[in-house]
Amino acid sequence: MAWIYLFIAGICEVIWAIKLKESQGFSKPMPSVITIVTMLVSFWLLSLALRELPIGTGYAVWTGIGVIGTVLFGMIWLNEPRDAVRITCIILILIGIAGLKWSAVSPGQGATPPSS
Repeated sequence: MAWIYLFIAGICEVIWAIKLKESQGFSKPMPSVITIVTMLVSFWLLSLALRELPIGTGYAVWTGIGVIGTVLFGMIWLNEPRDAVRITCIILILIGIAGLKWSAVSPGQGATPPSS
């Protein structure tokens, strides 16, 4: 369930980033409200996911989903550059997210917390 929470949190991050731009510095009420609500939902879902996932993995995947989603939105709907370097970087981020997911060990499944 943690990965589902994390995925939805990442989608919410994309939405709030897009709406943040549309809010024009929080001067437009509706995009501003959507930004704040989706930010809160995104952070809440991330916090639920981090109950089971390592923080480094969870945070990196969450921000990776946000980065990739926001860049793709900009490229597709806002006519932002679509050059080979940007596409290559998106692919590298995607590979990093996949690697972190596949290598993640949840607490209680072999991870040993540091001793104090």
